[in-house]
Amino acid sequence: MAQNLMRDTDLLAEALDRLQREFAALPHYTPEVPGEGRMTAVLAEAAQRMGDNFPYFHPLYAGQMLKPPHPVARAAYAMAMWLNPNNHALDGGRASSRMEWEAVREIAAMFGWREFIGHLTGGGTLANLEALWVVGQMMPGKKVVASEQAHYTHERISGVLKLPFASIPCDELGRMDVAHLEAALASGEAGTVVATLGTTGSGAVDPLGRILDLRKKYRFRVHVDAAYGGYFRLASNLADDAAGAFERIAEADSIVVDPHKHGLQPYGCGCVLFRDPAMGRWYKHDSPCTYFTSQELHIHGGTSEAAQPGASCSVGTFAAELFAEGSLHLGEISLECSRAGASAVALWTTQKLLPLVRGGEFARQVEKCREAALRLHSTIVSDKRFVAGPAPDLDIVVFAVRAPTVAESSRRAQEVFDRAAANDLHLALAQMPTRLFPGAGWTDAVEGRMVTCLRSVLMKPEHLTWVEQIGERLCQAV
Repeated sequence: MAQNLMRDTDLLAEALDRLQREFAALPHYTPEVPGEGRMTAVLAEAAQRMGDNFPYFHPLYAGQMLKPPHPVARAAYAMAMWLNPNNHALDGGRASSRMEWEAVREIAAMFGWREFIGHLTGGGTLANLEALWVVGQMMPGKKVVASEQAHYTHERISGVLKLPFASIPCDELGRMDVAHLEAALASGEAGTVVATLGTTGSGAVDPLGRILDLRKKYRFRVHVDAAYGGYFRLASNLADDAAGAFERIAEADSIVVDPHKHGLQPYGCGCVLFRDPAMGRWYKHDSPCTYFTSQELHIHGGTSEAAQPGASCSVGTFAAELFAEGSLHLGEISLECSRAGASAVALWTTQKLLPLVRGGEFARQVEKCREAALRLHSTIVSDKRFVAGPAPDLDIVVFAVRAPTVAESSRRAQEVFDRAAANDLHLALAQMPTRLFPGAGWTDAVEGRMVTCLRSVLMKPEHLTWVEQIGERLCQAV
């Protein structure tokens, strides 16, 4: 860890020196720093307190979705914090706003979109909130439906937005059951289907193609929650079902992805995208404290007006052109107001270093995570003391401890979790439907019952070289 810290501090020092030269023409002044003489001691105490954490950075941490930011992202974020830009509008973060447009455009291109509207958010929850908020504006009162394995915030967000919500059962692979979905759509009450491409429980990828095909019979919008799994769009080693879902992601109406997961970014950095740039009309507002750059773009119904007199055309064309040129006023296409420009700087810098292209260095890192999960799953399948869950769609592995009953299996899972942690292997516990483990043979399993199982998130590329040791420590903990 010490060597990594030295590398990061060297990167930051060089970046700050370059940034300082950009403002060298300004008159010198000495800023007031309250408490300056006590900073070292207080910071040392904070560092000591931070030691009371799991080693999220280490490959033996394979529990929750915690992936270390790339060193260049850490350095870029810290460097940008010396200015502390606010991407609410251009005069709060002129450079960082343009960097956000460029970075978001690259994410949209990863999903096959050239014309769109979107921006960064504080995380996936707020990004999903915006997507469902737009749905509520378009189809007020229409139901939102999502898999029972979708993130719990979809139901919570629907409640906040006063939209009815329905949960669709999953199949034995943890994916949305399309037959149950069609039964829900037949009533005509649903306005939006949330397809999850990478559930946070098991990493399951919903059958997006079959969901999209249902639009031929029923009228609804498709929102893709790819907060966790979105970057697997670049992976070349997915199974056919998951790969097929990602191949059709461009047909969705909106997409959410979290760069602070597989995108190597610090928390919090989410991203929401809409296929139709005209969705910007729902964000229109008039604020008494709007920044002067707000005049660069106003969206009115079906047309957009630029600062130049008489310049108007379709919202889609105009918004797409301005997005490409970096001229959109971010405060007018976001529910958030103040947003950390440092997040945009870190993301832009990372994508400049590691472009989002198939076959590239970044894509290979994602593929290693998937390969690590397949190897760990194979280890679990061969160990009769465990009951393996579905083969991983992405890089999450779920498995139960073999026992006569669900209750006993759940109790033993907690014991394995504790013993593994005592040996520095950190896993996670999860509640999963018993139908994900059809070979368990539990005598007390009934439809709808949940079992406490073990869950391993192998989202660090280093996990591929550590998976054998992870397997050994896991077997010792049974």
